[in-house]
Amino acid sequence: MESVVITGATGFIGSALCKELCQDYKVIALSRDVRRASQLIGEFTEVLEWDGRTTGTWIRRADGAFAVINLAGDNLASGKWNQYKKAGILHSRLDTTRAIIAAIKQVDKKPSVVIQSSAVGYYGSSGLEKLNEQSPPGKGFLADVCRKVEICTEQIENLGVRPVVIRTGVVLGSGGGALQKLAGAYKFFLGGHPGSGKQWFSWISMHDMVAAIRFLIENENQKGVFNLTSPKPVTMKKFCKSLGRVLHRPSLFRVPGFILRLKFGEMADEMLLSGQRVIPERLLDAGFRFEYPEIEQALKAVFSRKE
Repeated sequence: MESVVITGATGFIGSALCKELCQDYKVIALSRDVRRASQLIGEFTEVLEWDGRTTGTWIRRADGAFAVINLAGDNLASGKWNQYKKAGILHSRLDTTRAIIAAIKQVDKKPSVVIQSSAVGYYGSSGLEKLNEQSPPGKGFLADVCRKVEICTEQIENLGVRPVVIRTGVVLGSGGGALQKLAGAYKFFLGGHPGSGKQWFSWISMHDMVAAIRFLIENENQKGVFNLTSPKPVTMKKFCKSLGRVLHRPSLFRVPGFILRLKFGEMADEMLLSGQRVIPERLLDAGFRFEYPEIEQALKAVFSRKE
């Protein structure tokens, strides 16, 4: 059985991906906290300790692995973006990427493919413009982080390994992520949209997220950058209205931008009050079919526990 090495395996996306891939691959999860990782995903993975910065002993598992998937990085939404937090967001991504590249340089039998996580934050705040993989990088902290990580990833192809960069939208699934936080207010009839509600919200269901990563791993002709978002992005106001309908709650309130800025600081402007209208053009051209392209359909699947 071929092996797949995954960093960030205990995260929201990583744990779902491990459950999917373990059916056909030997999944090796790298984690700073082996005990916690073993409790969460040890049932269907082999867990190895890794500090996220060095090659370490896990390099033996990278030798001959079919794929390496790098999903590691500090949680963007956990705490205000002060100088220390922003440094952690950047270096947690750059350090893991550099360590993976160093490991690949050292192994005899290199992996067939490396999947590197990025985000639609690469495009900055884009207004109404439709964005595809050819669109230029935007401005702002997140755009800068994504750009630096992607530049670092360019070294992978020079090592004879197929590189795939996934620019991910907001992943909607049960048990965590942004949706769990957004849905909380609706339980108390306090649901509503942040700011004007006109900002675009690029999203993808967890089902399609995991399926798309697997599709890119197993299709050897696909390389380069791919947007992992639904082909039908929506405005934040439409998303919140759809969420309210699915939860049988009103979506009446508008949270003013200044309140969000007071609570979240810079993060409010980059993640809540601005957005991107991102289209997964290359994924569609490659023949990938979305199970949940419509926002209300995807939300119903999550909350009915079908997703």
